Amino acid sequence: MIIDDEKEIRELLGIYLRNYGYGTFEAENGQGALELFQKEKIDLVLADVMMPEMDGIELLRKMRQHSHVPFLFISAKSDDMDKINGLQLGADDYIGKPFNPLEVVSRVQALFRRAESYQTPEQREREFIEIGDVALDLLSCKLYKQGEYKETTSYEFKILALLTRNAGRVYTKAHIYEQVWGEEYMGDENLVMVYISKIRDKIEDNPRKPVHLVTIRGLGYRFEKA
Repeated sequence: MIIDDEKEIRELLGIYLRNYGYGTFEAENGQGALELFQKEKIDLVLADVMMPEMDGIELLRKMRQHSHVPFLFISAKSDDMDKINGLQLGADDYIGKPFNPLEVVSRVQALFRRAESYQTPEQREREFIEIGDVALDLLSCKLYKQGEYKETTSYEFKILALLTRNAGRVYTKAHIYEQVWGEEYMGDENLVMVYISKIRDKIEDNPRKPVHLVTIRGLGYRFEKA
C-alpha cells in the first residue's frame, strides 16, 4: 500500500512496483490508509510522514497495535531524530525524498525477503494455494494444473492470485481491473474478458464449460472453492 498526499508520487511508485509484479493499493492520508488496511490484505506499507488528517507516525502507531506488516517511511523530513522516532515506533526502513524509484523497489524487495526469512513453515504454506487440480506458487509466480507447469503472463497470474486468494467471492470486471492494473476502470470490459479466456484455456478441462473460474451473470467472476 502506497500512502502519500502527492498523487504524482503515488502514481510513480505504483508504476514501478507493478512493473516488478507487485499489486498496489493507494491512499492519500493515514486515515484513508487505515480504513483500507482493515478491509484489504496488505503485505507491505510505504508511507509519507507528513500527511493531512493522520500523519505517518500516527498511522504506524495504530497499525502496530494489530499488525507487524513491513513498514517503510518515505519522507522529505531527513532529520536524524525523525528517522530514529520512526524506527523506534516499529518502522522497518526509512528513505528520504527525493528518491530513486528503483531504490524504493530494492528496499521493498529486501523487506519481503526479510519477512519471508522470519516465516514459520505454516506461514510459508499460505504462499502456496491449491484448489482442486489448480495450484499457485505465489512466491515464484508459477501456475500448475494437475501438477504440470503452465506458463502465464504477469497479468494472468495476478488475476489468478486475486481470485484464488478470495475463492468463493465474486469480483466485477471493474474490481479486477483496478486491483490488477492499479488504474481507474474506464469501462473497457474486453481487456478483462480476454485475460479470463486465456486463463481458462490453461486451467479448465473444457474452457467453454468452466468449473473453476466461473461467470456469475450480470455480476462478474468467481473462483470456485474446492
